Amino acid sequence: MVTTKLPHPPWREQPQLLRRGFVDPSMMLDELSARYGPIFGLGTGPFRLAVVGDPTALREMFSMPVDSFRWGYRFNVLRFVVGDQSMIVSDGEPHKRRRASVKSAFGRRSLNGWIPMIVGQTDVVVDELAMMTDADRSPIDLYRVGRRLVLYIVVRTLFGERFAGRAAEISELYQRPQDYIEAPLTRQLPHPFPWTARARVRADRHALDGLIDEQIAFLRANPSDDPRDVLARLVTDGDLSDSEIRDQVVTLIGAGFDTTSASLAWMIWRVSLTPGLWGRLRDEADDVFGPIEQHTTPDERSLAGLTLANATMRETTRLHPAGVVSPREAASDIELGGHHIPKGTLILWSAHLAGRDSGAWDEPLKFQPDRFSHLTGPQQQLANSAWIPFGRGQRNCLGLALAQMELTLIISRLAQRLDISTSATGIPRPAGMVINRPAGGAPMNVSIRPTRRRSGPDLNLQST
Repeated sequence: MVTTKLPHPPWREQPQLLRRGFVDPSMMLDELSARYGPIFGLGTGPFRLAVVGDPTALREMFSMPVDSFRWGYRFNVLRFVVGDQSMIVSDGEPHKRRRASVKSAFGRRSLNGWIPMIVGQTDVVVDELAMMTDADRSPIDLYRVGRRLVLYIVVRTLFGERFAGRAAEISELYQRPQDYIEAPLTRQLPHPFPWTARARVRADRHALDGLIDEQIAFLRANPSDDPRDVLARLVTDGDLSDSEIRDQVVTLIGAGFDTTSASLAWMIWRVSLTPGLWGRLRDEADDVFGPIEQHTTPDERSLAGLTLANATMRETTRLHPAGVVSPREAASDIELGGHHIPKGTLILWSAHLAGRDSGAWDEPLKFQPDRFSHLTGPQQQLANSAWIPFGRGQRNCLGLALAQMELTLIISRLAQRLDISTSATGIPRPAGMVINRPAGGAPMNVSIRPTRRRSGPDLNLQST
């Protein structure tokens, strides 16, 4: 097979393009893909990049041996936030050991056990919205509300009720690191100086480690036999050091709530601007969950019955994946899509470009959840290659099943219990290089279907 070098824009354009990539990565990718195709290069020397958005080439990449790539490369900015021992910046045996230590928490049986809690916590949010005054309630930024809800669910699901009680503190300690990793690389240069953005992020991580250490000490003094409490199991098993445990906890929380809450915000925007879809989701939820007043307990059969909500989740994450690009470094010379990619190249594979590929999707820019209901055999194969918001292969997102379950259940329950509307006429522009979220959040006019008051942890929604 003949391979060619990657096409790339002229060198004189690249500095400006790279700066734009941190401000508006989606538009930059769309523009360059239209000019050079779904595989193209940027940069040079040690800063050489290859952007890969072609579904066929991505299928090749995901099928390659995992040691063809590195994730603990020198310029991985996530290492400063999640720690050098995090599984997402580890390679080889350390990665396998760290990932294996938490993998069982994401098994289907464990996840199914959390379905009632996810729906119940969504009810708590709706009930708190119902208690607000009209002035407080309209408009409400449902991105902020959803972010607080998803954080509580993730912490409660993985680390137990006691640690979930610190969700408000955890949220505050994650905000500054999120802002920091979205900043241009020139602002992320390592340095030891105090009173800087980097120093403040370092202090936030130190405070977060303190919360985790407190929970570790509690679990050692009060062993838990809850098989779904990841932290309790890590402490009991003893396979990881305390510093490794801290890095995995920080990674799982950060990856689990920022991405999912951003996707939820995009879902709310898309559904609110699609005539009739909110009503269809409500009808489906009424059929599956039954009347609110009956207090039925949802389970895995309920989740399976939410076919429209699931299709809405899939269509939203096709158009708005939480990660516009995801990086990995070529550990050796490789070939992708007929192009030669030298060792040391940072490969930015793009779920954004694959999700909008005209060869894989009919009318790719049109929001059509029903497209997932009638895919033919060949179309299903293409969709399997092109729908990759959670990655594929051995290094796919460990929490993909939890995220998909959360998004499906939450949007369904919100549709059943809320009416939402917006005065906007179009989708907001995307913001964020690391986490793709709608600029300005998701401010919506909200009204409530009357229901009985439910009890549960106060998520302090008015502070959002």
